[in-house]
This record gives sequence, structure tokens and C-alpha cells, in this order.
Amino acid sequence: MSEYLDKILKDVKAKNPNEPEFHQAVQEVLESLEVVLQRHPEYKSHKILERMVEPERVIMFRVPWIDDQGEIQINRGYRIQMNSAIGPYKGGLRFHPSVNLGILKFLAFEQVFKNSLTTLPMGGGKGGSDFNPKGKSENEIMRFCQSFMTELFRHIGANTDVPAGDIGVGTREVGFLFGQYKRLSNEFTGVLTGKGLNWGGSLVRPEATGFGCVYFAEEMLKTKKTSFDGKTVAVSGFGNVAWGAVTKVNDLGGKVVTLSGPDGYIYDPDGIKGEKINYMLKLRSSNKDAVEDYAKEFKVQFFPKEKPWKVKVDVALPCATQNEIYEEDAKELLKNGCMCVCEGANMPTTIGAYNIFRDAKILFSPGKASNAGGVATSGLEMSQNSMRLPWSREEVDKKLHEIMVRIHDTCVATAERFGTPGNYVNGANIAGFLKVADAMIDQGLV
Repeated sequence: MSEYLDKILKDVKAKNPNEPEFHQAVQEVLESLEVVLQRHPEYKSHKILERMVEPERVIMFRVPWIDDQGEIQINRGYRIQMNSAIGPYKGGLRFHPSVNLGILKFLAFEQVFKNSLTTLPMGGGKGGSDFNPKGKSENEIMRFCQSFMTELFRHIGANTDVPAGDIGVGTREVGFLFGQYKRLSNEFTGVLTGKGLNWGGSLVRPEATGFGCVYFAEEMLKTKKTSFDGKTVAVSGFGNVAWGAVTKVNDLGGKVVTLSGPDGYIYDPDGIKGEKINYMLKLRSSNKDAVEDYAKEFKVQFFPKEKPWKVKVDVALPCATQNEIYEEDAKELLKNGCMCVCEGANMPTTIGAYNIFRDAKILFSPGKASNAGGVATSGLEMSQNSMRLPWSREEVDKKLHEIMVRIHDTCVATAERFGTPGNYVNGANIAGFLKVADAMIDQGLV
């Protein structure tokens, strides 16, 4: 990196100590932008990057709630409102013990670029809590969500900030959050996405991130004159994203042979299809956060405390969480003939692993591009809410497919325009940056 970009990264690390995920996300973007600044020095003079790495607003608050034993519990809540240059803040809420300021800054920063790539008018934000819904009763989850929204409601709105679900926040949690928002604000408005279908939600939303990832990967494979048909695929995770990805890979003729959780991974050589896909929904609702039960149910191999990247596959779809593919995992995938890695999660590949994929010249897509299907469909849900019109499953899926093809084509064209043809990371980072940067210049000191 240039001296200028290196200084920005050093300043980010100094101002935000002990936040390695945020540092990693910023570094990945900065490494793509050197050629942009050479051609467009106005971004440097306007201090666009210095402004983009600083959240517009960071909200942190306590969340007291009462458990079923009558004891008061206290968690910490957050909302990072990163950038609103092209629309209201948009990004999920994550309820998980790992949630902290650094994780949410990284996710919010990624969200800015991801939302820009969708071409929909959405800024970037992220939020959540270190609350763990696993093992909690429905009443405990409801009381927590109501307490969380009692503070958050004053900072969000349909034209200000529109949260969605993420890890630990599904339709149930969104329902409790929305109900409390409606009670406090005395209005029924599209202030949250991922809602129930009978009160403003959108068809395809639960599986949209996984569908979008596969649609994007299919476009990548087309550049090599091939497709998912007949391909063997490794998927990590077993939640909504993995479920959507497995479903769509099957639709396109591929065979998914792995799922994973914190407990390890399963290998199903016959493929995860039919009733096995439906069984994923049982796994997800079991509150166990484990995949070993799949192995027991279908008599397949289970590998405890291991990741699914040692299996011989053509395509890898990491759909679990950040930093799950390290350098040794990347080497294993390449050794076994993997030709395409398409991120369904947010930043699941470390910088070292990405460098290995890049040097091997295999197809690789960053999550800010290939993971954008979820937020794109949230944007479609916002449109339906604004118009008071529901769309059919086919309409939403068609629009999602079109958006993912458009994002792919934008990444390819932008990478070529800036001298790195085939580099999806550069294409995504640069295209996402340009739209937001130009809007910031147009709007003055925002």
C-alpha cells in the first residue's frame, strides 16, 4: 500500500485498539483502492477514506431484563450507524455472546460497500447484543427484545435506520422487536425487515442470502464456461444462509456434501437433498448449535471440531461466520481441486487465505458482493412496505436473481476498468466505494 493508505490503516488501529476484525475489513478495502486514488486524487483531497472508516454514530446501551427465575440480567446493546450517504442505515442485528464493538464495526463497514453494490438506496449499519438466545425460553427472549427495543427505537425509523435479522435474530425475534417499536412509536411502519409474512414480511427473505450467493457463484462459473450442474460443493454452517445455498445448488444440478457447526462437520457423499434439506430446519430450530444429529439421523460421517475444507470439492461456499478459512484451509481446498470459493458469510476468509486463492488464480468472491442477496431482499421488503403491496415468491426471486447478476457484472467490469481483470475483491471494493464516495462529495461534509 502507499504511504497515504498505510497511514490511514495505522490510524484506524491506533483509534480502535483490540478490534482485529475491523482492522482486517479496512485493510482489505484499502488494498484495493490505490489505483482509484491515482486516477481520482479528489477522493484524497476530500478525505473520503478518513471519513468512511469513522462511523457517523456509535450507540451503546445497557439492556436489563428479567429471566424466568425472576433474576435481573444485564446485557449490552449496540447500533453502529456507519454511513448514510446513499440512503438510511441498513444492516442486521446480531444476538450472540461474541458480539462486541469491533465485530459490529467490521460488519457495518462491510455493509456500506455491500449495500452500495445492490444499487438500492441503502446506507450501512449493524447492531446487536452479547445476549445469547440459545437455551432461553420464549418469554425470556421476548422480555430481552422488548428491553433492547425500548432504547433502540429512538435511534431508528423507516427513513433513518432499518435494522434486520442476523445470527441469533430470526422472524421470532424480529416480531418481538417490531411489536415493542409499534407500541412505543404508535405507528405501523417498515422499520424492520425480516418480518413475518402475515404482517409485512417478504417471501424468499429467509433463504435470500444463500440463494444470492449461489446465483453469484453461477455467474462466476459461467466466466469459465461451466455451471453448478454436476459439481460437488462444500457448504459451511447450517443456518438460513447454508439452507438457502444448499436448496439452490440442488436446483441448479449440484451436489452439496458438507454442513458444519461449532461442534464439527458432517460429510454426506450422497448429497444433501430432499428430506435432508428439510432436516436442516430441524437442526436450526433445535437450539443445540450443532450438526452431529444430522450424522446420526442419516448415518453419515461426523468430524468433531473440524472444518469442512479437507473434502474434495469443485466449489466451496463458506456460509457460517467470519474468519473460518485460514491459510492451511485454502491450501487444502486447492490441493483437492477446488476451482471456486464464493463467500456466503461476512468475511469468512482471512487475508492470508485470500492471497493464496488470488495467487492460484481461482474464482474467488468476497462476501460484500456474493453475500448481498439478503440485504437486497430486505431492500425489496422495504419497497413492498412503502407501496403496501406484497409480491409473489416468483417476483421476489426473479428480482433477487437480477440484482445478483447485476452485482456480478459490476464487479467484473470495475475490476477490468481498473486494471485487475477477474479480481472480484478489487471489483467489489472499488465499485462499492465509488458510489458512496461520490455521494459524500456531492453532500459536502457528511
